[in-house]
Amino acid sequence: MVRYALQRLAAVLSILTLISLFTFWAADSITNPTAQIAVNPRITAADRAAYVESLGLDLPFWQRYFTWLGNFVTGDLGTSLVNNGAEVWPMLRTALANTLVLLVVAVTLSVLVGIGVGALGAVRRGSFVDYAATTTSFFGLSIPVFWAGLMLQLFFGLYLADWLGVTPPLLPTAGLYSPGQVGFDFVDRARHLALPTMALSLQLVAVYSRYMRSSLLDALGAEYVRTAYAKGLSERAVVLRHGVRNALIPVTTQAALDIGLLVGGLIVTEQVFQYPGMGVLFFDALHAGDYAVLLPVVMTVAMAVFVMNFAADLLYGVLDPRIRRGTG
Repeated sequence: MVRYALQRLAAVLSILTLISLFTFWAADSITNPTAQIAVNPRITAADRAAYVESLGLDLPFWQRYFTWLGNFVTGDLGTSLVNNGAEVWPMLRTALANTLVLLVVAVTLSVLVGIGVGALGAVRRGSFVDYAATTTSFFGLSIPVFWAGLMLQLFFGLYLADWLGVTPPLLPTAGLYSPGQVGFDFVDRARHLALPTMALSLQLVAVYSRYMRSSLLDALGAEYVRTAYAKGLSERAVVLRHGVRNALIPVTTQAALDIGLLVGGLIVTEQVFQYPGMGVLFFDALHAGDYAVLLPVVMTVAMAVFVMNFAADLLYGVLDPRIRRGTG
């Protein structure tokens, strides 16, 4: 186990190093931190040269890359190139915390609902409930997240509020807190999370329900399930103890991967709802040519993907003893 963990760690570090090199090269090639001052008529060529030198942009590529990599490894994320010299870490910490809150709520809700719907469809295979769940799942998979977000904003922010005659709407359509809100308010925060969570969960519920239905059907057809029935166990005990537990493995894998990937993949959702998370921070840094912010965001997302993959491997052993013993 220790040898496997060390081998996995070495592979992860190698891949992360390659990702950092490619990202640094791409950001260096497509961004220009001096673009904003270049259009200022009061900035002279000497001022621009001094600005470039102060940022270290006049140094060779490899020297700038290793300097940045060394600072990143030691936890020194530096300062923004365009945001008045603001420190990168507080910006990244706040955005990551906001995204994780949205992500954990959306994935938790999606997993619970998706498992329930998928399991019900598998147990009642061929029934009206199964057909309804399957149709709803395909409908959810076919709806783009941005369109779902816009429709939710229109319904709750405009039509429902107009029908009920309430202002502001019951569920806010943008932001993190209501205007004028001071300090943390759980109810207000939950209201602002509701619509982004719905928009994200629509597709996730469809994905998890399909995974759960397919996996549970396979598990219920296995020999150990027939043996459990032969021993006289009730259908509920067989489904929950033998079927659902083994069927959860692919759902667990997908959920772990979703958490890692969606940390940086919420650009559309966060833009639609003006939610200040990692997606918005990435987009703003890319638009401004601020690779001092862009690079830590990309590396944080990459590390999240690998961490969640490793967590999925550990959960395999919990859900399936054969994997833990190395006999599966």
